[in-house]
Amino acid sequence: MSNDAAARAHSGAVAPGTGERTFWGRLTSWPLYQILMAFLTASPRRQFLILAAFPLIWVLTQHLGPMLQMLRVSLTDAYPVAPGVEQHFTLDNYMRFFGDPIFWQPFFRTLTFAGVFTFCTLILTYPVAYFLARHVSRKNQMLYLLLLLIPFWVGEIVRTYAIMILLGNTGAVNMMLKWLGLIEKPIPFMYTSFSMGVGIVYLTALYMLLPLYSALEKLSKSFNEAAADLGAGAWTRFRRVTLPLTIEGISSGCTLVFLISTGFYATPVLLGGPSTTVFAETIAGFFHVAGDQWPTGAAFATIMFLTALILTSVFQKLMNALRKGDSK
Repeated sequence: MSNDAAARAHSGAVAPGTGERTFWGRLTSWPLYQILMAFLTASPRRQFLILAAFPLIWVLTQHLGPMLQMLRVSLTDAYPVAPGVEQHFTLDNYMRFFGDPIFWQPFFRTLTFAGVFTFCTLILTYPVAYFLARHVSRKNQMLYLLLLLIPFWVGEIVRTYAIMILLGNTGAVNMMLKWLGLIEKPIPFMYTSFSMGVGIVYLTALYMLLPLYSALEKLSKSFNEAAADLGAGAWTRFRRVTLPLTIEGISSGCTLVFLISTGFYATPVLLGGPSTTVFAETIAGFFHVAGDQWPTGAAFATIMFLTALILTSVFQKLMNALRKGDSK
């Protein structure tokens, strides 16, 4: 011990940082703390429950809770309930959807749009993910990913307005086509299914790109090299080796994009037109009007949510069967 340290010890001074260590040392030696920690870590199951408690509370309060509340509201005849009025449970809100065909068109249009846009997103992002995972060095992959993520740092509304500026009559696309001499008058891209599709594909590309990149990045290059040694061409290697081994990434990406696409509201309103009305707009209409329309909107939202879950479950089972068939 140095002379300065000895002097501080004799004088009762505490070296920097030792006070904090002394506090934690006293805490860990406190009998009540030791009894509590022994109780909490007595078994692996108890340790797991403690670790899972916070995520479970978050899921129950922030995700499952609102959905259960929406389901409860959909089964009532009035919400909010006026003072002095008794609330009754009913299935009339669901029967309104099945009994009125006027609601079927936006419902099935939404599912069709979601399926088509999901497929387009897959086709557009797969080559990007393949190039990033297979042809970019590992030290530069994170840099390229960061560049691809930059547009997603801003909100959905800002990116939607960016698409509006791009596809407008005086936007970059029309100006470029006119400069190339391909058109004389602007092409009316806006307020069509095309403009809405461009917007939704742009907004959901990240949710497709990351699962695909993860699946391709884990794929060993030795598989393709072995197939090449056996005489397989580039297309055969992709079709027989790369594609089957990335089915899991395709399944995850398509599921995310499809579920998100069925719930878009702002983008169809800003980019779509009368012929592209989606079910989210119909649902929002019930919440925007006065009167006891909230239960109907909640019922319609529940129908869309359950339908999307059923379709994605069927899709997942088909993809799993395809993956197992390819592995045999």
